[in-house]
Order: sequence, then C-alpha cells, then structure tokens
Amino acid sequence: MRRASAALLAGVLLLAGCGRPPPEQNEKAIDAGNPLEIAARERGIVRPEAQVPTGVFERSHDLGRDAMCVVPDGAGRWRFVVTAAFGPGLSCTATGQIAQEGDGWRMRFPAAEGCEALVHEDEDELRLPGNLPPQCDRLCPDRASLSGLRLPRASWSEQDAKRLQIRDRQGNMIRPCGN
Repeated sequence: MRRASAALLAGVLLLAGCGRPPPEQNEKAIDAGNPLEIAARERGIVRPEAQVPTGVFERSHDLGRDAMCVVPDGAGRWRFVVTAAFGPGLSCTATGQIAQEGDGWRMRFPAAEGCEALVHEDEDELRLPGNLPPQCDRLCPDRASLSGLRLPRASWSEQDAKRLQIRDRQGNMIRPCGN
C-alpha cells in the first residue's frame, strides 16, 4: 500500500511539472503588452526594466519617518525631495536633482552649494554615503545630517511619488513632488 501511494504521489508530481517552461524561459516570456503587466508596472508593484530612480523610498522608525519622492525632470534627469526624522521636533528636509552617473545617481542639493553625493540602490534600498561633504551641513538643523541615510524602495511609480505626503516646517501635510 505504501509503495502504491508513493508511486501515485511521484506520478502526480511528475505530471504537475509538465508543460512548464524552464525558469530562464519563464523570465523571457514576460508579455510587456499584457494589460495586467502594464497595470502592475504603472502602479509600481513590479520593477520596470530600466533602472531609474523614479518612485518612493520610505521607512518608519522609532523617531519618525524618513521618505523621499523622485519624479522625472527632463531627459535623464529627476528631481527629489527627501525628509528624515531625528525625533520630536527635529527633522531635515532637502530638495535637489538627480542624474545618472555610472551605476549610481549623483544627487545635487542646490540649497547648499557644493553639496552633492553619489548614491546607489542596493537590494531595493537607496543608500547615501556615510560622510557627506561639509557643505551639506547647511541642509539640516542642529546636529542632524542626511549622512548614511538608508531608504528602502516602496514604489517605482511616478504617480506614487507625486502622491507622497510629508510635513512642511509649519507641520502642514504637503505633496512636494506633486507639481
């Protein structure tokens, strides 16, 4: 009886695998014109083929919420707004432009002349360098800094980036990438 059950189970498993392409063919068989695929890409649920910074990066922690929205700003350029929380009443918000550079992106912060950083997205997490140039000290109040900020990607969607809400300096909720 055990031998017959094992043979039956092996036969069922063997049949279950029939008709499935090998994994490498499965990846090639993505139909970019499929309405479900299009909707998933537009919503930011699946990663688009091209590596671009457009989207939302965000994380919550004990001291508050860190977030960044990135939207296109011309051919090969993007603009961003980033905010980092360091506890009650202490946060840092900065704006700037991003341009692709090698396998990373160059972030420039016009509010602090000479403040720029080469950032990378590793395993769907944007990582700012641990040491930013001294000119970047003007971006944040007191001893706060964007150095070493790590933001997991929440979405690849431009629409999500435009809808992201953060608090301004007066405490009002705004959509900084929305316009």
